[in-house]
Amino acid sequence: MTVVIEARHLSKRAGRATLLDGASLTVAEGEMVAIIGPNGAGKSTLLRLLSGDLRPSAGEVRLMQRDIGSFTPRELAARRAMLSQHINVTFPFTVEEVVLMGAGERSLRDAAPLVDAALDEVGLAHFRERQLPTLSGGEQQRAHFARVLVQLACGEAEHGPGLLLLDEPTSSLDLRHQIDLVEAARRRAAAGTAVIAILHDLNLAIRFADRLVVLAGGKLAADGPRAEIVTRETIRDIFEIDAVVHQDGGGVPFVLPQSMRAAPHLSLRER
Repeated sequence: MTVVIEARHLSKRAGRATLLDGASLTVAEGEMVAIIGPNGAGKSTLLRLLSGDLRPSAGEVRLMQRDIGSFTPRELAARRAMLSQHINVTFPFTVEEVVLMGAGERSLRDAAPLVDAALDEVGLAHFRERQLPTLSGGEQQRAHFARVLVQLACGEAEHGPGLLLLDEPTSSLDLRHQIDLVEAARRRAAAGTAVIAILHDLNLAIRFADRLVVLAGGKLAADGPRAEIVTRETIRDIFEIDAVVHQDGGGVPFVLPQSMRAAPHLSLRER
């Protein structure tokens, strides 16, 4: 499989604080990877480094075999698309105008089919003329996801399978639209896109990805198939939660919320 993104010994410091410490991973075409871990583990920092929005204090990121810092902003936008965790739009753009922004310099005539398809996919075609600030938080999140899908489609039409990065994309969504977004991402992966998402809902992460990357304390604690990563021991060590891990008929793990209990506090020596 062709490698899309590779991180080598990435570290990021802010003053005396180490936000990320020596993380390495490789993601190939068609892979779906979920990054999980407690608050402050370095997940968003890692994703921003992978996107090129942040420069590492040490290590390197290679996108499609090139140092990510060698791309111009336009070249980078054509090869990776990112849905950020917090996006504030206060100007009265319509939903359609926001989604069209994903097409960059493409003409409205060329971009219109992509915009229509993205709006249909996120269920906002009937809101296309609404001003974005008048929508609910979840509806705005779906509009921005549609914009990112248009950006991705434009780039992949020219350069082939790209990279889709999602930073807590379901945080404002109801259950139905969480599943819809996950399935939309899976369709992109099936077509060859490398997809990486930060998710806090462990069961949703399991549904989303075949491979889980676990961060804790700024370090990569585990990386592997979901059946190997989602164990009672890992959940206790990383999240300080005692939980019972079940498996469905296909061997896919899941955790029932009612089984979760805060684990007794462990000292660093005991972990």
